[in-house]
Amino acid sequence: MRAAVIDTTGEASSLHEATVPVPAPYNSEFIVQVVAAGINPIDAKTRAGRGVSAGIPSFPAVLGYDFSGVVVKSPYEAHPFAPGTEVYGMTMVPRTSGSYAQYVAVSSLSVAKKPAALSHVEAAGVPLAALTAWGMVVEVAKAHQGQRILIHAASGGVGHFALQFAKYFGAHVIATGSTRNQEWLRELGADEVIDHATTRFEDAVSNVDVVIDLVGNVSDNTGSRSLAVLRDGGLIVNAPTGSWPTFLAEAADAGMRATTYKVAPDGDSLSTISRLLESGDVRVFVDQVFELGHAAQAHEALESGHTRGKIVLTIPAH
Repeated sequence: MRAAVIDTTGEASSLHEATVPVPAPYNSEFIVQVVAAGINPIDAKTRAGRGVSAGIPSFPAVLGYDFSGVVVKSPYEAHPFAPGTEVYGMTMVPRTSGSYAQYVAVSSLSVAKKPAALSHVEAAGVPLAALTAWGMVVEVAKAHQGQRILIHAASGGVGHFALQFAKYFGAHVIATGSTRNQEWLRELGADEVIDHATTRFEDAVSNVDVVIDLVGNVSDNTGSRSLAVLRDGGLIVNAPTGSWPTFLAEAADAGMRATTYKVAPDGDSLSTISRLLESGDVRVFVDQVFELGHAAQAHEALESGHTRGKIVLTIPAH
């Protein structure tokens, strides 16, 4: 099969197209023909030698968590997701080969039916980002009416879902983002929007119940500064854990509750998210689309730091 691979970790240019074996399914796994694959920051970190690169068992390696496609082989004949079913979900890179390829082998617990209202390109932008946002906002923060939630990097892949989930469950949402995304964040439902280029968020907001921290201290000590805007005993949920190694200690010293978050490829939660996508209560925004052979350029676009929503690869059938 055709795939975008790396022969070693390095710059975006290390991604190139190659022919590799189709993965074999075992136990309760599907074989899915991939129509589109989402690009995520963890992909770029892994490609560069960080992320989960230490777990890559061999090279060439196929990266990519998100996929949308069509079942070509089910775990057993009577499975409800028969061949021909349109599905989407997450792989388990580096335990398995990734989605920058024509086929993936994936656990039946990690897929859901693709929402009929979404194209494959749109659906491929959903799984990892939406499941991360769901876990942070709904499962950990338990978003509810009257709660004040501050979301950093709200215009990114995880952020734009986190904003919509928090708003759906009735929270008062405060979003930080760049100048060009201010109006768009309001359209997504933010009650307050802070332009991080012109305003220190701690000068504009206080008494927050929850901070959804998708930045950490990788930029201007955003994570550490967030502790000052939480109410006494407030909660901060951090996803880019490597950017802020003193996270838990600092939060404890400030008297705040704190936790990191790691996404799980949960098909049941993805099915719930599917219903919100079908109803239009939540939407995915795909900023740029690249062909499989241009995976390196897709990573360069992601690493530029200006993506609104998601970047997606289209995968050729032949």
